[in-house]
Amino acid sequence: MALLILTLGIVLLLLLITVVKLNAFIALTVVTLFIALGNGMAPPQVITAISKGIGDTLGSLILVLGMGVLLGALLTETGATQRICNGLIRVFGPARAKVALAVTGFAVGLALFYNAGFIVLIPLVFVVARQTGLPLAYLAIAMAAPLSITHGFLPPHPGPTAIAILFKADMGKTLLYGLCIALPTLLLAGIFFPERIRKITAAPPPGIFGSEEMVASSLPGFGISLFTALIPVLLMAASAVSAALEKQQTGAFFRVLQFMGDPGMAMLIAVICALFFLGVFRGVSIKLLMDRTSGSLNAIATIVLVIAAGGALKEVLIQSKTADAITLFFLKTSLAPLFLGWLVATLIRIAVGSATVAALTAAGIVQPLIASMHVKPELMVLAIGAGSLMCSHVNDTGFWMFKEYLGLSIGDTFKTWTVMESIIGIAGLIGVLLLNVLV
Repeated sequence: MALLILTLGIVLLLLLITVVKLNAFIALTVVTLFIALGNGMAPPQVITAISKGIGDTLGSLILVLGMGVLLGALLTETGATQRICNGLIRVFGPARAKVALAVTGFAVGLALFYNAGFIVLIPLVFVVARQTGLPLAYLAIAMAAPLSITHGFLPPHPGPTAIAILFKADMGKTLLYGLCIALPTLLLAGIFFPERIRKITAAPPPGIFGSEEMVASSLPGFGISLFTALIPVLLMAASAVSAALEKQQTGAFFRVLQFMGDPGMAMLIAVICALFFLGVFRGVSIKLLMDRTSGSLNAIATIVLVIAAGGALKEVLIQSKTADAITLFFLKTSLAPLFLGWLVATLIRIAVGSATVAALTAAGIVQPLIASMHVKPELMVLAIGAGSLMCSHVNDTGFWMFKEYLGLSIGDTFKTWTVMESIIGIAGLIGVLLLNVLV
């Protein structure tokens, strides 16, 4: 009965989002109530479960989200993003502008949500296309692929971070495993794949971007710009490596690294460094930077609510015993649990469109498999992240954003954007399965 109610709940979720066009947060909350009450949970127990799920999820995540969006805004407003791009083009040369944009997208994508990163970098793609004469779609895919990869695979992005919290996965290991998968995937989707679409012609709206470049003399240095963007990853990676090397795990240096490598602390340290490195030390006051970037916090409101609803759904599935029924059902299948996690996320992604909704809903469904089937939680985070990126099409805002900025036809958007996303999803799954054998 529990599985039937869960199935009906998923169908209801799809209908509310795709047909009724209800906000994803409201739709997830309604479905959570449907599953809870359908399984006979008492109303007070439902309220308690929802509150616990939201609190457990957001308690560890809210600092990451807030500081992450501030760091991204600081990189944008100070011109650090443009400096990174310009510097890499000089290093690689105009003929390899694709590689420069891919590296820029990866560096910026570590700090920015996908949509924000795309909006920040797409003007630079137009500038690079004008300067080099390279095809616009070719360059845009090279920029978009790493943004999508970091969004789906790497903490401190909200999706993988929230799922890691739900699964009680080690955040440092999740990041290191994610990097092992992300870099080969970037080569496939962001470097090799664009060569297949050179002949696709973009027709962007006239005058969509003029010269978006800031005056070169007003930009921060390349080294400090890149270093500031990478601070969170460097701190989290150092924490994970120290945990692997330190046997006693009691030394003062180890404790400091663990503190600084916590995702929330790492993002906070990066924001403070950005304020000084990109602002104060260049004669720009903290007040001015805060005035120009504080509004960016509004951008995470919807993401926070969706993640909160995902946490509530997870807790209701546990307390309603639906999780136990899921475990028994999947124990009877012959499919590998990591593949199941990827498949569930893929199916929800195709139906709903939102990668975040797909990832969090899939996480709630497969969470019982973590302990019962001895799955490494870090790898399940990545498997679900890969599935949540699969087969983006007309129900995904990212699909339309890419299409409209570049002025592509629907068919060409499928040939570029949708294929790129599917390459990332499939390569991510293959990487997860290989890591499962090796680690």
